[in-house]
Amino acid sequence: MPSGSDTTAEAVSGTSPDGPVPRAATGPAAEAGSAAVPRRPGRARRFAALVRREAPRTGLAVVSGIALALAFPPYDLWPLSLLGVAALSLLTRGRTVRQGAWTGFAFGVPFFLILLKWLHVVGWDAVAGLSVAEALFMTVLGGALAGTSRLPAWPLWTACLWVAEEWARDRLPFGGFPWGRLAFANTGSTFTPLAALGGAPLVTFAVALTGALLAVCAVTLWGLRDSGTLRRAIPAVEAFGLAAALTVAGAAVPVPTKADDTVDIAVVQGNVQQPGMDFLGRPMRILDNHATATEKLAADIKAGKAEKPDLVIWPENSSDLDPFQYPQAYDRIDEAVKAIGVPVLVGALVDHPSKQGYVFNEGIVWDPKKGPGASYTKQHPVPFGEYVPFREQLSKIITRFQRVPRDFYPGDHTGVLQVGPAKLGDVICFEVAYDEIVHETVGAGARALVIQTNNATYGRTGQPEQQLAMSKLRAVEHGRAVVTAATSGISAVVAPDGTVTHQIPEFTQGVVSARIPLRDETTLADRVGSAPEWVLAIVGLFSCAAAAVMGRRGRTKDEKGQQ
Repeated sequence: MPSGSDTTAEAVSGTSPDGPVPRAATGPAAEAGSAAVPRRPGRARRFAALVRREAPRTGLAVVSGIALALAFPPYDLWPLSLLGVAALSLLTRGRTVRQGAWTGFAFGVPFFLILLKWLHVVGWDAVAGLSVAEALFMTVLGGALAGTSRLPAWPLWTACLWVAEEWARDRLPFGGFPWGRLAFANTGSTFTPLAALGGAPLVTFAVALTGALLAVCAVTLWGLRDSGTLRRAIPAVEAFGLAAALTVAGAAVPVPTKADDTVDIAVVQGNVQQPGMDFLGRPMRILDNHATATEKLAADIKAGKAEKPDLVIWPENSSDLDPFQYPQAYDRIDEAVKAIGVPVLVGALVDHPSKQGYVFNEGIVWDPKKGPGASYTKQHPVPFGEYVPFREQLSKIITRFQRVPRDFYPGDHTGVLQVGPAKLGDVICFEVAYDEIVHETVGAGARALVIQTNNATYGRTGQPEQQLAMSKLRAVEHGRAVVTAATSGISAVVAPDGTVTHQIPEFTQGVVSARIPLRDETTLADRVGSAPEWVLAIVGLFSCAAAAVMGRRGRTKDEKGQQ
């Protein structure tokens, strides 16, 4: 929180504008005159005064954080992302760094509490803990916004700082947690096509810059409330015009969608026994669900009720037992694959061959004649969900970690797999949120993307909708069809322009059949990679340095003027 001290520089230095302040007398004379000297308020009273002074601004920050959360799925009120940025810009403008940091924290906590409430399946303490941890990044952002708000062209630095904040949060700690990026609230907005130029960071930059320009409008119009003239209103008109231009700029961005080839696919959503932490049910239940749905599709094809696909996609964890350790699991998969007669991309947990207690989260290409072949291992396991950092120490304090009995071992290569006639890029579950994993997969030759996921733990909480939104952004960013295969939903097919063409509701067993485009052409975002993010983040950091230098020079001038 900002400092509550009202002590002035003059009082600290022992001087006043009228000259030196005489030292206080001591002894009986001082006691006689003590009644005439007001005592400095106590610490508790000063803190109470601070709370009263900051309460309105803190309350507005809380409301603004809630508004930003409503911009994300499942609410999808994306214009609120602009207003959220504008509100934080206004609330931190002209404040001290410490005051701005407190405002950022007050903004960030409710934002993440609502955004990540789906984690309540694990426990509300997990929601609170992760929300506070993520809000610390917003705390730094709030302080940086306050510090740079006095610089010329401050809306530009504001936008760069939002990118820098997301850059840090996407990587720290334990590989980062990218949920809540402004780009992920704008997967169906006028800003979305910008992803084809500079990826998610460019979308975030455009949204943040537009919001900051709206804040300029508000500041200018507020300054006209007493004695406004037309000339003084010009900055507001200019800022609004630029914000409007940014908002519609995406319409001018070409989103390439022309197919070089096509492939017929079938996505199987086998469903689970129940949602929540115990979604697995009895062993082989989930595997049997997916095998049965595949065999039903095979029967429909034989009866002429459905077209035969070129390949079939099962979701993450569609085999709840290691097929290489349990013959019954291997045989059940093999039966279903032989019945459909085309390659199937199977999701399975596979024991590590040499490290006891570790497992691979894999996508395995299963051929009807050759059996299991090439595979992809998830590169970015989820900390505290798929592995426990400092397991020995933390498990003694938080017994809930014992429900993660084995740690997932990360893979070391991209998921480009030849599945029948198609070269697909496999990305598993939360990996869709990480720019570099998807970018490297497309760069390795993926002609379409597959997101194998298991959201059964978080069913009907809004988390599947948030993850599907990320798939929509990736489709536009890379000009690729994106196929999401989920155990319990939401399974979907997304066209290269970000449009959802097929979808299966949650907790419904079903099959999606679709013809998807295969593309070789890359977008500008593919070619420039992470360069826009690094440049914008570094500019944001430089703006903080410039603000610190200017602030130091200003204090030096004031000190010289007082001497």
